[in-house]
Amino acid sequence: MKARVTVMLKTGVLDPQGEAVRHALGSLGFQGVTGVRQGKVIELDLAHTDTAQAETEVKAMCEKLLANTVIESYRVELL
Repeated sequence: MKARVTVMLKTGVLDPQGEAVRHALGSLGFQGVTGVRQGKVIELDLAHTDTAQAETEVKAMCEKLLANTVIESYRVELL
């Protein structure tokens, strides 16, 4: 089973990389972009066959390592 974790900064947390991308897009002529949030995607190959167990374990991974839950939120997708 595969899992995809998307980690993003929480709303209200300054995103300097996203702002740099927004500025660069404007410099390249893409004037309609008013905001950019940058995050990360982590794909995991899991040995689990039980969906509920896999989701519980991946959420534990996020809480302990993959996301800084003070400033980041995450979304888990099982594929």
